[in-house]
Amino acid sequence: MTFVDEVKSAVTPRAALLVLGVLVLQLLFITSYVGALHNPKPRDVAFGVVAPAQAAPKLVAELKQLPGKPLDPRAVSDVATARSQIMNRDIDGALVVDPASTTDTLLVASGGGTVLATTLTKIATEVDATQHRTVKTVDVAPASSQDFDGLSAFYLVVGWCVGGYLCASILAISAGSRAANRDRAAIRLGSMALYSIVSGLGGAVIIGPILGALPGSIMGLWGLGALVVFAVGAITLALQALTGIVGIGLAVLIIVVAGNPSAGGAFPLPMLPPFWQAIGPALPPGAGTWVARSIAYFKGNAVTGPLLVLSAWAVVGTVITLVMSSLRKGNKDTVAEDVAA
Repeated sequence: MTFVDEVKSAVTPRAALLVLGVLVLQLLFITSYVGALHNPKPRDVAFGVVAPAQAAPKLVAELKQLPGKPLDPRAVSDVATARSQIMNRDIDGALVVDPASTTDTLLVASGGGTVLATTLTKIATEVDATQHRTVKTVDVAPASSQDFDGLSAFYLVVGWCVGGYLCASILAISAGSRAANRDRAAIRLGSMALYSIVSGLGGAVIIGPILGALPGSIMGLWGLGALVVFAVGAITLALQALTGIVGIGLAVLIIVVAGNPSAGGAFPLPMLPPFWQAIGPALPPGAGTWVARSIAYFKGNAVTGPLLVLSAWAVVGTVITLVMSSLRKGNKDTVAEDVAA
């Protein structure tokens, strides 16, 4: 047998295509992470302005014209309203102008991301300096001292996502990438649900009582974790039901390559480039990170939308998995084909 024959025998066309797919995935990984995170800049950050009626419109207009348009300012009636809007996650910060003093107050929420809070402080300080005024920063929703840069929520959700697609991948690889019939698909989904419950609880206990890295309701985080893990697992099973073993790579593409850098973890969403800022909230890592931070620092506010996103992934994944398995024949030849795949 010649060397060329040995190569053809060792590397089948199918294997070559899979390797090519891995190369593409790798290059997309580099592009996505570097593209999203290499040069973070604030863009249209929702920002409140509390100032006397005669001064507020002028100040809002000036903030809108800052180079690079880092802020999306809007007038807010009073300090209490500004605080409420920050806690409801409608705005990310607010400048409170004191006409009786040369010192203004900047309200921020480092629980939503300390990098953004620091950036807003820098912007407000520079703006006030041009008016010969100073700024005092007040953190309305401070990140825990054990939560460096507010990253714990992001890492928690990333861990849940990893568990979700790895568990689904193992369930598929061990007995065929496509379930042979609807009953087997239901069993896989049931197993995924049980794993999700245990995984959600484990993550919540580790991040809270054990490490003390993230405050907030343990039950709330447990429920979130179970939903994140199941949503990721269900969509991974669905992709495998549609495309076979390639589905694992597609899950990595959606969750890891696209989802992680756009999640608002390392840098909050307003600091990401437009593309990643747009897709982040629609993907499990971004939706999960937002809810985890809301539970920990914002009294559970503003979680309906992200929870609906996670639920949609779970429902779509479940439906596709069951429908695709119903279209298959559960005979021995099919099972053998799946195992071989």
